[in-house]
Formats: sequence, structure tokens, C-alpha cells
Amino acid sequence: MPQPDAPEDADPPPPTPMDQDGDQAAAAAAAAEPMEDEAAGGDAEAAAEDEAAGGDAAEPMEDDAPTSSPTPSAPSATLAVDDSTVARKRRRRKKQFLDMVPTEGVRVLRASSSSAAAAAHLTGIPRRRGRPPTNSSLRLARELDSEAHIAIAAGFPADTLSEDEVAAAVLPRIGGAEQANYLVVRNHILALWRSNPLAHVASSAALASIRAEHAPLVAAAHSFLSDHAYINFGLAPSIVSLPPRPPPSLPAPSVLIVGAGFAGLAAARHLMSLGFKVAIVEGRLRPGGRVFTKTMRSSAAAHPDMVAAADLGGSVLTGINGNPLGVIARQLGFPLHKVRDKCPLYLPDGRPVDSDMDARVEATFNQLLDKVCQLRQVVADSVPHGVDMSLGMALEAFRAAHGVAAEPQERMLLDWHLANLEYANAAPLADLSMAFWDQDDPYEMGGDHCFIPGGNSQFIRALADGVPIFYGQNVRRIQYGCDGVMVYTDKQTFRGDMALCTVSLGVLKKGDIDFVPELPTQKREAIQRLGFGLLNKVVMLFPYDFWDGRVDTFGHLTEDSGQRGEFFLFYSYSSVSGGPLLVALVAGESAINFEKKSPMENVEKVLDTLRKIFSPKGIEVPNPLQAICTRWGTDRFTYGSYSYVAIGSSGDDYDILAENVGDRIFFAGEATNRRYPATMHGALLSGYREAANIVRAARKRAKMVHSSEDIHVNNEVKVNEVNVIVKDDNIDLDDLFHIPDVAFGGFSVLHDPSTSEPDSTSLLRVGIGARKLGSGSLFLYGLIMRKNVAELAAMEDDEQRLSTLYRDFGTKLVGLDGLGDAGESLISRIKAASRK
Repeated sequence: MPQPDAPEDADPPPPTPMDQDGDQAAAAAAAAEPMEDEAAGGDAEAAAEDEAAGGDAAEPMEDDAPTSSPTPSAPSATLAVDDSTVARKRRRRKKQFLDMVPTEGVRVLRASSSSAAAAAHLTGIPRRRGRPPTNSSLRLARELDSEAHIAIAAGFPADTLSEDEVAAAVLPRIGGAEQANYLVVRNHILALWRSNPLAHVASSAALASIRAEHAPLVAAAHSFLSDHAYINFGLAPSIVSLPPRPPPSLPAPSVLIVGAGFAGLAAARHLMSLGFKVAIVEGRLRPGGRVFTKTMRSSAAAHPDMVAAADLGGSVLTGINGNPLGVIARQLGFPLHKVRDKCPLYLPDGRPVDSDMDARVEATFNQLLDKVCQLRQVVADSVPHGVDMSLGMALEAFRAAHGVAAEPQERMLLDWHLANLEYANAAPLADLSMAFWDQDDPYEMGGDHCFIPGGNSQFIRALADGVPIFYGQNVRRIQYGCDGVMVYTDKQTFRGDMALCTVSLGVLKKGDIDFVPELPTQKREAIQRLGFGLLNKVVMLFPYDFWDGRVDTFGHLTEDSGQRGEFFLFYSYSSVSGGPLLVALVAGESAINFEKKSPMENVEKVLDTLRKIFSPKGIEVPNPLQAICTRWGTDRFTYGSYSYVAIGSSGDDYDILAENVGDRIFFAGEATNRRYPATMHGALLSGYREAANIVRAARKRAKMVHSSEDIHVNNEVKVNEVNVIVKDDNIDLDDLFHIPDVAFGGFSVLHDPSTSEPDSTSLLRVGIGARKLGSGSLFLYGLIMRKNVAELAAMEDDEQRLSTLYRDFGTKLVGLDGLGDAGESLISRIKAASRK
């Protein structure tokens, strides 16, 4: 048997959300799905989530060379099938609880609704009072329902503005008839785009069915949807060929993006389409981050042409409806292979699990989850600030209290479901928050789970085409201030107006990148609270398909509860990889122990498991032609697979991670997406989100500059041949630093004008990188005692001065907005004195 390959890149496979019994939100989502399919021409494309390990977007990873060989497409790449044998869905996503209703409820718009009336007004259809509705009004109502469902599937609230729309000020006033009309217009434009994402949708297309008097609403909705990549995004030729839009200022703002995964690539392409200058800095020698398709080849003389494409990272698109990856797949002509729901389970000795017992234990598992849901509701109602505990502890307590799964086979079956839950969250249940582990369930995208024949790196290669990417650049430090950002790698330094950090949460936790100034305390605490978990795979290319080709998944039970996640689930990629490929998953504690063993030992154990399943059936399990064991936990560009809500954390921490710092440093990746964490589409959407936020910040900055230029100049003072412009209500601090009280090296100082005491505070400005970059340094600020200024000035160089500043004087260099009340007060006194 050939030696297994060293770990490359790995990530979680197909999520198999459990049945969502009695779930109101799921029912609403189900109702929305056919509406979107109908509007989009019944295309399964409409979206695709990734299982978990891959989505985040952009961490630098190990030095794998880019795979240049074409990935083979499966012979049968069409949508799947075999519904006659489907007994139960075993998907990776979690059970949604009855009390866990989305914050934005799903409201179906009817003909008599205000939105329907608004649309009738918009399209010029008269509203008849006291008469039965006409065929045209019924048809309009159905269209409104369909368009509203499409908007909901894309993440918009049913009947109000989204938070982003409010922040973007799409309307001068919230509420009223104008908002109702805007929502109809917005939904209509979105539905137009989703019906045919191969073509660019201009605002004039929407006006064709809306009265001209509402052109301002069309312009506002179209601008918002375009800026935020809800429409006119992706890789269709008609989209890619569009010229870039004018940038918000000249010269065009520059953005440095750290990481070339889904988030980084999505942000880069969108910013480039909006006229920005963009460069990606990537640690690996390839794009994709935790999404990596490896071309596996046979070295055996008997099978010289055996080739298969294996997704070592994000692999399954879970949830098609509303998913932007489904749109891109349709644009690129990628076929989707539905993951068939049939998933037989086998006992350790290879016997199939009794179907009645299987159904009974699965029902018990869901009942245990219901009990936990009830418990957390009681805790939330009775304890003012809430109490969190381990989900695993709560489940085991209820299991023991009710005496369920006491028989050995029942316990093995329950362990299998628990392992599946650990796979969904990339973490042992002992580490999951009982209170918030499933906080994202209300937003889960509906629709089929699908494979992309040939692998998900096809997305990555297409997104990376034409984007400036610097490979092999390990980022060590990111500095930022009021004048821009600087990204330091182990090879060179990059400078830009803004930076987008898309590295994995694991890298942020590890502290491999220094942020100067230090990130806000709230963000650093959120980074530590959130969990970053692990899922591993054993990927094996065999000489032939010896398992049942009519199933895409099958499971294996173990007698040892401590090893319940070891090879508990197998994925067959034969129909989509181009060869007989089988993938074994390792979740929970087993995923951690997996990396402590040699690849050979792990492969031998997988083969032993497979032989116990198939040998009793008289089926020989051959040695694999090639095998790969992933090790995401020790990968220095990820340190894990995907995020989860740990004990003491909550969904709020995803939002905190997503917050920018000073409109200079922005953050994207699956761990910044509260609604869609641990998914490829969550990473992609976070990239689009931050591109829109960067645009907003650039426009704001351009507006401020323009406003300051328009301010009337009250007086001009000439000092030492330097012209200093003093504006009455908006004095520029940089102008005051043109004539500092003291200057030496890259340092300049403004003293407190109200006192000359040696212990008084002075404002220090330090230019970073001036020698390397020439003019236009990045400036950081600090507060220093006047008596220490002379000591700094007497030193030989800036390096010694900086060392003394930190070590002896305790001064931290920060952006202007980080100086606190003392700094703001000092600046006010300096500006006030300059007016005299």
C-alpha cells in the first residue's frame, strides 16, 4: 500500500442538518424555496453553502504549489436522484428549536397587504374597492409574494429595511408609504437579477415596470444592491466585461487585503469593479485558504490513468436557495450534484443498524435537544444575566435522568448523532455553549446540499483570475493610523489607504499578526471567547468503487464513546470527482487525537473499519492507490477548520469581530458572519459586506476632504517660509505639525500652550516608514511629558527613541482617535491657541 501523503489542507465536509421537526422557521423557509426556484426558473443553482471548514476566506496557508492540472469532471454531474430510497436526512446543520424563531419573521404578502397596494400604485394598476380582485391584481399579488420570498432568501427582512439599508440612508425617512414603495422596488430589482444572473441588470430595466415618478426609489435601491453585491456580482461574461465604476475620490483609494480565500477574493473583485486599487497579500503559494481541491493520481502500473479531484477543505454546498455561490455556479456553468439523503449506518461488526431502532434513537436525540432548549429558556427567564454551560453536559444530564439509550446498540446510535453534531460545529460538545451554540439556525439557507463536480477550487481559480495577488507573503504586522495602513510581511512592506484582514480566527487567536496600535479590547476579548474548531479527513483514491455507488454517504458506529467521531461518516465522491474516491471524516475529540498519530496509522485504521463493514458481505476492500490525511489543526495558516460558539460566547462576538477599526482596518471571513458562520458562502458574503463598508468609508473620507477644501480661509500666517492655513472651525492638526515646537528624526512635538511645566503633557507624532517609502509616512501619536522630549531628541536614531518611548516612558503610539480624553483635551488647547 502506498504511503499516505502528508497533510495538506483540510476542511469539513457535507453538512447534514438534522430534520427540523415542527420548526416554524423551517416551514417558512420551505415555503420560500419554491417561490425562489420559480422566479429563478427552477434552477437549483441559486446558492450553495459550504460545509464549514472552507468558507472563511483568506488565511495564508502552507506553501502548497498551485494545482495546475485540470480537475476531472464526473461523468454523471447532473442533479441527483434516487428519492425512492430516501428514508431520512442526515445533514450537518443543527436542529432548529420551536422557540428559536428568526428575529425577522417571514410574512407572506397577500393581495390585500399594504405592500401589494404599494406595488399596484407603483405599476399603475388601480386599486378597486368593494369588488373582487381582477386576474391582473391576483397575478401582481403572486409576483409580490414571489419577489418577497426571493428577498428573504437573500437575507433581507420581509417588510422592513435591513440594518445595512438604514446605515446607507437609502431613504431620507424611515417608515411610511415611501418605505413600503421602496421595499417593493428593492425586491423587484433583486428578483430581476436572480431570474437571470447571466446578464447585468440596469436601473432602467426596473423602471420598465415601475412608474417614472418612482425613479428616485429605483435609483436608491439599485445603487444599494449594486454596492453591496446583491445584484450584478459574480463571473458572468456580461458582469466581468463591465468597466469599473468611478472611484469615490482621485487618486483611487488603495486597499490591501490579507488572505486570498473566498472572503478576500470576493472583496477584491467587488472593490476593483468599484474603481479601487487592490492588492492581496497571501501566505500560501496558492489561493483558496481552507478551500483546496487536490488532484489525486495513481502511481500503480496497473492503474496508470486513475485520477480524481478531492476537496480537502470546504466541500459541500449546503443550502441552495438564496446562496450566492449557487449564482456563481450558474454563471460559470458548473453542474450541481445533489447529495442523496440515503445514509445507511453500520454496527462495528458490519451489520446494518435496525431501521426501527435507528428511527427510535433519532427521535430520542431530538427530544434531548428539545429538553436542552427548554432548560435554556428557563435559565434565560429566571437568571437576569443568564448562565451558560456545556451543551454536552446538559445533553448527558438529560440522557441519564430519563434513562434513554441504555442498551449498547442504542448508545452507539446516540453517539453517532452526537458525533454528527460535533461535526456540524467542529468542536467537542463539551466545548459548545448550551445557550447560543445554534444561534445561526434561524438564518440557515434552504434547498439541496450539493457537490461541485471537479471540486470547489474551480470557484477559487475563477475568482482569482485577474486579481493582483502576492503569494508566499507571511504577514507579521499591520500598522494603521489616520494617514493609512502598512502591512509588513517577512519579505517586504505594503502601504495602502485601508486594509481588509481575512485571516482565520485561529490565526487571530494565535497572535501571529501584530496589530499596531493594538486592536480594541472588545475585539481582542471576542477573539478569545469565540471557539475555533477542528475537522479532519482521510481522502482515499481506490482502484475501483467497492462500496454502494447508489449512496453518497454511509455511517459507522463505534463501541467507544470517546472515539465516536473517528471515521463516523464516509462520503463517496465517485460521481463527482472523476474517480473512485472515498472520504472518511474525523470529528470532535477524535479530530484532535487524529493529528497525534502518523498518516500511515490513520489510513490503516480507516481500512480496518471499512473491511469490518464490507468483508461480511463478501466484498474485498483493496488498498488505496493514494491517500491523504489532513491536519488543519497544525496548519500555520489556519490552526483549525471553522468557528463555533464556545461556552461564554454568543452571536454578538461574530458582530464584534466584523467591526472595523477607525475606518482603516476591516475584517472579513466566516468567523465575522453571524448569520452564516462556518460556511463558504458565509465567507464570500462577508467579503462583499466589507467591500461595501470600505466604499462607504472612502466616500465619507472623500466628502470630509471636499468639505474642508470648501471652507473659507479666514487667515494665512507665514512662518519660516511655510504656509499654514488656519480655518475657523476645522483646524487641521497636520497643518499645525508643519511648524512643531520640536522636531527630530521622524518625531515631531507640540507642547501644551497653557503651561511650560516640565511635567506637563505634550503631543508626539511619529512618522512610520518614512525612510523606506519617501514622502507620505504613516503617522501615529502619543502623549509624552515635556521633560522627556529633550532626552529623546538627544538620542542617535529613531529605533533607539522608539525603544525608549515604550520601555522607559510607557508611551503607546496610537491613532488620533485612541488618545483618550486627555489627548482630546490637549489637542483642543493646541488648536485654540493657534487661532490667536
